[in-house]
Amino acid sequence: MSSRKPWRLVGVLALSLALTATGCGSDDKSSDDAKSATRVFAADNGEITIPADPKRVVATGYAVPALIEADAALVGISSWQRGLPMMTDEDRATYDKLEKVAGESAAETNYEAIAGVKPDLIVIGVPAPVLADVDVKRLESIAPVVAIGPSLPDAWRELTRKQSDAAGRLDGFEKNKQAYEAKAKEIGEKYKDVLKDVKFGHLGGYGEAASGTFHREFAHSWGTNIPSDVGVTYYGEVKEKGGGSEDVSEYPSIEELPESFGEADAITYTVSADGTVPESVRYAMDSKLWKELPAVKAGKVFPLRYTEAATYASAMKTLDAVDEALAPLLKG
Repeated sequence: MSSRKPWRLVGVLALSLALTATGCGSDDKSSDDAKSATRVFAADNGEITIPADPKRVVATGYAVPALIEADAALVGISSWQRGLPMMTDEDRATYDKLEKVAGESAAETNYEAIAGVKPDLIVIGVPAPVLADVDVKRLESIAPVVAIGPSLPDAWRELTRKQSDAAGRLDGFEKNKQAYEAKAKEIGEKYKDVLKDVKFGHLGGYGEAASGTFHREFAHSWGTNIPSDVGVTYYGEVKEKGGGSEDVSEYPSIEELPESFGEADAITYTVSADGTVPESVRYAMDSKLWKELPAVKAGKVFPLRYTEAATYASAMKTLDAVDEALAPLLKG
């Protein structure tokens, strides 16, 4: 999820949710009435009347992996290439067979294709600034639209709950959440002694070598929020908050490497799903300044895969990656 790619987390977005069920059927509770039952759902775009039990759902952006994992009644989705390496075989099969009604960016929404799958609910999972690239009114002429987008990178926990709830699939969400929390606790117990009083920094993957910058991530960012769940402590904070992801990460010039990571006892860094080092990360690591960092000299530098996980099921792979990355600490 490059800082220049679609669906980027920018801007501050309030993601409050208030659910009010409202029965719209008649007293005889016939099957037709049950199908027409609705409720009022408080989304980013207002309080929207949606089906109580949606039968034909379209999902875009961050809602795609969340609703696939929740086993929602999906009839169309946007492309979500970044999440493919983190999907289970079953979820990948579901993704592949679903009709793609939008591309990788919000601007690539195919309104005719969405109308063609005849949804009864459209869940847009994009940040507020990106929502401007979507003709929401046109979508509303097709089906009720709920916008449920992210703010901070670690907001996926609550975000996916809301998206699953809108689609009437909280049971699947809770199952994945419980499995994740149990695994995070287990790994946390495994490393609690070696992580005590250790200050970590994280080198993210969204810097730009051409601009001479690297990506420094702090707590609650993409590469840090899941390791934090097992007890990794990321020190420091951004110099100036810019809203959204820029509240928890920044893009200093390469000359600022010593200042940024100088106090770190250990450093994690983002790698691709196959373990290769992205160009932006390699740029920082090839610097002479990087090689002089205390953590680097001490050999306390650890690669971390699957840093873009944004659902509980996909984050299970990240937990495995964290476990793999931290294993050398147990050897002393």
